[in-house]
Amino acid sequence: MIALIQRVNWARVTIEKKMSAEIAAGLLGFIGIEKEDTRSSADKLIDKILAYRVFADSEGKMNLDLKAISGDLLLVSQFTLVAATDKGLRPSFSSAKPPHDAEPLYEYLVVQAKLKHRSVASGQFAANMQIALENDGPVTLILKS
Repeated sequence: MIALIQRVNWARVTIEKKMSAEIAAGLLGFIGIEKEDTRSSADKLIDKILAYRVFADSEGKMNLDLKAISGDLLLVSQFTLVAATDKGLRPSFSSAKPPHDAEPLYEYLVVQAKLKHRSVASGQFAANMQIALENDGPVTLILKS
């Protein structure tokens, strides 16, 4: 399982011209699910996202995690994160978990995040979403379970 996380001042998801989810300062996590991923992968990834230290402490060093700053979390499914791009000029999605198997795993990840953190929002699996955000830093990192 892969997460591309961005430290944001704010982020929101729009679906069919209606705002679906919105957060203030915190993390936006785009989630890619691969064929071999399981609930265990999801548990490891959400624990890593919540504990990852990307926020500045009083000395300006990245030493604080999402909980320490009481930040928000927005999770968005994005199967293109698992694309193979090393050959040709078109991405291959052969390593992606099929949607009927990936959706329950994504929903499980969101539920686990909500159980472990006070402020969690999410996009809609397989929807055509527009994501607006203000990246803080910029800080953008890739995490794997």
